[in-house]
Amino acid sequence: MDEPLGVAAEWWSRALAGFDRVPAVEPEPGVLLMIAAAAALLSVPRATWRWFGLFVTFVHELGHAFAALMTGQVVKGIRLRFDHSGDMRSLGRGGFPAAWAGFWGYPVPAVVGAVLVLAALGGWSGAALSVSALVLLAALLFIRNGQGIVIAFGCASVSVLLVWFAAPPVAGYVAMCTGIALMAGAVRDWFNVLSVHTRRRRNLESSDAYILSRRTGVPAVLWLAGFALVIAASLAAAVFAALGA
Repeated sequence: MDEPLGVAAEWWSRALAGFDRVPAVEPEPGVLLMIAAAAALLSVPRATWRWFGLFVTFVHELGHAFAALMTGQVVKGIRLRFDHSGDMRSLGRGGFPAAWAGFWGYPVPAVVGAVLVLAALGGWSGAALSVSALVLLAALLFIRNGQGIVIAFGCASVSVLLVWFAAPPVAGYVAMCTGIALMAGAVRDWFNVLSVHTRRRRNLESSDAYILSRRTGVPAVLWLAGFALVIAASLAAAVFAALGA
């Protein structure tokens, strides 16, 4: 019994140590290109997207959950599926709170990705990985289906292992690569939901933009534009920070 407690205490100590600032990542152009290529390998080919896309979906649903909590709603649960679909159920008022929670799905992977890149460039990659691990561990409490448990546990396990094993220089490159991959995943998912509105309209009921349009009366095209605007702003923030590093 003492050994598991000792391991947990050691991990917690390492997680807290991650909040100490470390030298910022300052990649040479060639190294930055390699990081971008590694991120592309996670988020572009179907073989790897099949797995990394599950993490992007998890972040998407966590975006809905955090937005719901921000407006005083009660998060009842999150469901994740192996086909990259998911849903977040909350209890609270309609109107603005519901619209706010509904909006912050597709843009959040890009926002989180930009934060990870900025953290790596600012010397806070350890803090970013520690916070990510703690959030993913806490999110396990809200998963309400078997597939979701497998996906969430897998994501949380990888995050926990990174806190344990990744030395500060490695943590910086991991944070930057993951951040770029998340932003690429957000772009990919945006084009996917756009195709639902243009070519695969039989799947409209799965689109956040369609759901928001039905709830608010605001045309779906405006919600799609809003998603795109936040994603583009996140990409721009990361690119300008990388170019200025």
